[in-house]
Amino acid sequence: MLSRLTGALRRDFSSLSEQEILALAISSEEDDGRIYLAYAEFLRENYPGSAAIFEEMAAEEDGHRRRLIDLYRKRFGERIVLIRRDHVRGYYERRPLWLAKTLSIDAIRSEAERMEAQAARFYREAAKRTQDAATRRLLGDLAQEEEKHETKALLLAAEHAPEDVRDKESKQERRQMILTYIQPGLAGLMDGSVSTLAPIFAAAFATGDTWQTFLVGLAASVGAGISMGFTEVASDDGVISGRGAPIKRGFATGIMTTLGGLGHALPYLIPHFYTATAIAIVLVVCELWAISWIQHRFMETPWSRAIFQVVLGGALVFAAGLAIGTA
Repeated sequence: MLSRLTGALRRDFSSLSEQEILALAISSEEDDGRIYLAYAEFLRENYPGSAAIFEEMAAEEDGHRRRLIDLYRKRFGERIVLIRRDHVRGYYERRPLWLAKTLSIDAIRSEAERMEAQAARFYREAAKRTQDAATRRLLGDLAQEEEKHETKALLLAAEHAPEDVRDKESKQERRQMILTYIQPGLAGLMDGSVSTLAPIFAAAFATGDTWQTFLVGLAASVGAGISMGFTEVASDDGVISGRGAPIKRGFATGIMTTLGGLGHALPYLIPHFYTATAIAIVLVVCELWAISWIQHRFMETPWSRAIFQVVLGGALVFAAGLAIGTA
């Protein structure tokens, strides 16, 4: 209801006067310039080449703003009427700046390209609705400049972010993904897959009851997931280590811990004990192989070392569970 009321209070673009169109263009350029500067500040530490690109783009938006203000002052005086994009129905919107911290470098670049295309479309439509020759000329020129902005961004990339810099930025982004998601998730998967082996198989061989074994596995997996998730959140705020937001790492660890345990607990939903146990053992082997592959692929651990660590640990825990369950 509130969104409908807000939309009803907005002006149609076709109803704007030339004075209002220029004022809207000025405020839009100010907003876009601030967004580009915010992107540059956000990217400066890890992606200095791309930060330089956005600083140049912000400078160009500031140049557009100055030209628009000069024309506005000549035609309408010193007081610029207050009108912004959220006052106009159907006008393009901008993502909130806080969202930039959740976007990848490629997503931010795509967002900038989208912004430029929208600005060019606005200037083309605005130029059609103006009768003053100087205003139409400026708006037309700005439309062409915005259309060429993507090409300019590519030229700036060649100057400030050559291929080696882009490769460095890609490696930095991959490293951050590993620190924030893969490493905590791997720790959770290892803990969930290995630590739950003992209680699940101990319950299986002690009771011979598949349903009771499943309940033990479910409880162990969910409990371990919650415990590991909170432990990861409390262990490091990510500020000094650069491992990323603790809540993201906590979710990655907790979810993967739970999944690691459930992998060999779910087969015990099958009523036949030996069939369920055989499938569970096969799944354990698959889980341990997957852990070894992740260690080799993302943590650059040699195959032999990864397999030895995971298989040895899993075998010892499985043997402990089997011994306790058959005692």
